Amino acid sequence: MERELRVRPRDGLLPDPRWIAIGCAVAATGLGLAYMMAAGAPLRYLGINAGALVLGIGLAGLMTGMHRTARLKSGLGTLALGVFLVASSLFGVTVNGATRWIVAGGFSLQPSLLFIPMMVVQFVRRRDALSTWGLALTGVAVALQPDRGMAGALVVGLMAVAVLRLERNVLIALAVAFAGFLAALSQIDVQPAMPFVDQIFFSSFEVHPLAGLAVCGGAALLLAPAFIPPAGDTNTVRARVVFGAIWLGVIIAAALGNYPTPVVGYGGSAIIGYVLSSVPLSTITADSAERQAVLPSPARDD
Repeated sequence: MERELRVRPRDGLLPDPRWIAIGCAVAATGLGLAYMMAAGAPLRYLGINAGALVLGIGLAGLMTGMHRTARLKSGLGTLALGVFLVASSLFGVTVNGATRWIVAGGFSLQPSLLFIPMMVVQFVRRRDALSTWGLALTGVAVALQPDRGMAGALVVGLMAVAVLRLERNVLIALAVAFAGFLAALSQIDVQPAMPFVDQIFFSSFEVHPLAGLAVCGGAALLLAPAFIPPAGDTNTVRARVVFGAIWLGVIIAAALGNYPTPVVGYGGSAIIGYVLSSVPLSTITADSAERQAVLPSPARDD
C-alpha cells in the first residue's frame, strides 16, 4: 500500500492556508501601492514594497521546503532568532532613543516585524524548551528597544496561544512577554510619525476616500486567513487563529501609535514578515509530516 506525506484538508477544494495568506499579502500590497501612488509617494517606495513581496515569497518557499524535509528544527530556530533580536536591540541602529532597526544591503529593516509573527505562529505547533527560551528572549528584546507596538502584538499573539494551549511553556513565554510590554510602556517613546508609514489609517482618507478604503481594506485582508473555513489538522487550525491574533495586534498598534502600518504602508519588513509568518500555516510541515506520514492513499475505483 502506498503512503503519502501530506495532511488531507477537510475540504479538498480549499487550498493550503499558506497560499491563502500569500494571496492576501499580494492583494494587500497592491492596495498599499495604489494608496501610495495616490498620495504621491516616491517611486522608490513602491519598488521597495513590491521587491519585498517577491523576496518574502521566495524565502517562504525556501523555508517551506526545509519544513517538508524536516531539516528545519523549529525550536532551535526560534531560539536563534530570539538571540538575534536581543543582539539587534543592543547593537542595531538607534533613532531618537529607540534601537529597532538594522541595515542590510543599504536597506533599513525592522527585525521584530520580520520574525516575531512567524516565531509566535510556529510556537503553537511546537512549544518545546528551546522555543520557549527564544520567545522569552524576544520579550526581553522588545523591552530593550523599546517597542510598545511589537511588545503588545507579542502579548496578544501569545495570549491566543495560551487560550488554545494552556501549558507551562506557553505561560512562561507569555509572562516574560507581558513583563517586556510593561517595561516598554514605562520608557519614553518619542518616534515621530513617518509619511506613508505611520498613522496612515487616518491620513489616507485625507488623500482621497478611496485611498483610505484601500488602506483599511488591505489591512482587513491580512486577517482573512484566520477566518477561512476549518481545514487541515488541529494544529493548522490553531496556527491560523494565532496568525490572525498577532497581526491584529500589529494593526491595532499601528492605529494607536506611531508604529508601521503593516503591508499597506511603506516598509519591506512587515511585508516579508507577513509572508514568512504564513509558513507555519502550511498543512505540510515537519511536525505534521512526522506524525501523519503513514496516512494511506485513498482507494481508487477505476
